Amino acid sequence: MSEKKCNLCYIRQITQPMRSAKSLADAKPYDNGVTKPPMGWSSWNCFRNSIDENKIEEIADALVKTGLSEVGFTSVNLDDNWHSSMRDENDELQGDLERFPSGIPTLIEKLNRKGLKVGLYTSNGTLTCEDLPASFGKEEKDAYTFAKWGAEFFKYDFCHHQAFTPKAPYVASIGLTKKGDANEKITVSVKDATLGGRAKLVPDENLEAGAHVEGLDKNKGIIIFEKIEAEEGEYTLTITTRKIGDKKDKFLAVEVNDDDAFIVTVPGCAKFNFYARVQCKIKLKSGGNVIKLYNPLLNKADGYMFQYRHMGKMLKQATERVAQERGTQEKPITYSICEWGFNRPWHWGKTAGNQWRTTPDIRPWWWWIKLIYERTVRLYKYADKGHYNDPDMLEVGNGKLTFDQNKSHFSVWCMMSSPLILGNDVRKFIKEDGSIDEENVVLKIVKNKKMIAVDQDELSKQCKRVKFGMKCDVLVKELSDGYAVCFFNKSGSQAKCKFNINKLDGDKYLGFKKKDGYAVEDLWTDETFASNGLFTPTLPPYGVVVYKVK
Repeated sequence: MSEKKCNLCYIRQITQPMRSAKSLADAKPYDNGVTKPPMGWSSWNCFRNSIDENKIEEIADALVKTGLSEVGFTSVNLDDNWHSSMRDENDELQGDLERFPSGIPTLIEKLNRKGLKVGLYTSNGTLTCEDLPASFGKEEKDAYTFAKWGAEFFKYDFCHHQAFTPKAPYVASIGLTKKGDANEKITVSVKDATLGGRAKLVPDENLEAGAHVEGLDKNKGIIIFEKIEAEEGEYTLTITTRKIGDKKDKFLAVEVNDDDAFIVTVPGCAKFNFYARVQCKIKLKSGGNVIKLYNPLLNKADGYMFQYRHMGKMLKQATERVAQERGTQEKPITYSICEWGFNRPWHWGKTAGNQWRTTPDIRPWWWWIKLIYERTVRLYKYADKGHYNDPDMLEVGNGKLTFDQNKSHFSVWCMMSSPLILGNDVRKFIKEDGSIDEENVVLKIVKNKKMIAVDQDELSKQCKRVKFGMKCDVLVKELSDGYAVCFFNKSGSQAKCKFNINKLDGDKYLGFKKKDGYAVEDLWTDETFASNGLFTPTLPPYGVVVYKVK
């Protein structure tokens, strides 16, 4: 009779809505205080894997001397190959012992004294793209290392990636031990938990708990340990799991008192073992606590999303911890998600970090820059203040790009509220006699304060493509004090463009309302004129015209 009753309960359980395992789509926007697209320089497009301490200091000096730092390019970002193949005696990342003999903390201090910030890099896999130590499984440790060094930008790549799996372990019990008091231990069997969805209690004489729970895969089940009485403080949570008999890792999300869930990975095992124990640190409040165990992942893409979110959480915790330890103001780390657009990060990036790559790596090839533009310009609805589509670093000044291609590349990146990260050798802007080459056309392009102001506008709103053409596109970006209107000739021949901005009247995204007349400024030539809203510029091959309209 009791067995039939149990089966009926299970049937009723799996037909009811699952009890409060969080949907990954419900996560809050990532908030670390960063509100504008970052600006700076990165080592990758210029030096690739050939970087060292001297080159970085020379770049930093050039950013200051040329006035690039004064217009906003203040972050010097060390991409792959900055670190040693060996972690130090504390298992922490360290700079390449030959190329960065002074150490990364010392380098950061030097650049900070110049008024510059420093960015660092690893990958979300077992190794970086250059096969150096990465942060998979060491997210908390590495985030704290970057924070205590004073880094203010972090790029998290996708090489050697390992997805969290949608498969969950069989859970038998949990144990809670208060920090500093091993005698104060709480053990709760799954028999005393509330099960939801397809989570099912299975008798198991091989376990001390006498049973385990199955059915947590792919967000289909949940275990809820309710009313756990405890004193306020830090505890070690020990989860005892039943070995399934395969060598594949399993994944659990642990949620304490409805806070954001964090990660526990249960490694695969040999068949002859009956159980495994995994541990993590949690904080409990005084009185009743609730701990939930589930696997929220439906597929591999969800696994990568959760993984990037986890690192973002570790970065925020690390900067807060360092500020508390030192009694100083918190230094947020701008978090750049670099998973190459493979798992549609524009759908979830704003819940994980400050920016997300929309495509694989950029190259100084016009056709490739246009493809990246085409992908990114369509994603305007997914970006907002503090969260940006990232079409990758600037190639202005690299390769064989023409003057107009460089100018257009920079302009449309500004229109899309993209991170403005230079990738050229800025030392070349300084002549042999030490003076600045003020007539250098690339330097003039990247120092255009009016275009930078478009990118850095307080609204931080990406442009919308309001007219598509085989030759000419028209982009409009709402600004805090007007609109930027960009005419972009994608073709290799001269093009006459035409657009009446009054057609945008009532556009909800742009918030545009037509007027009888407009004051217009050309942001490249500084020319000003009045307009009734109709614009008919003629553009050179690959050329651009950008107006500010009030």
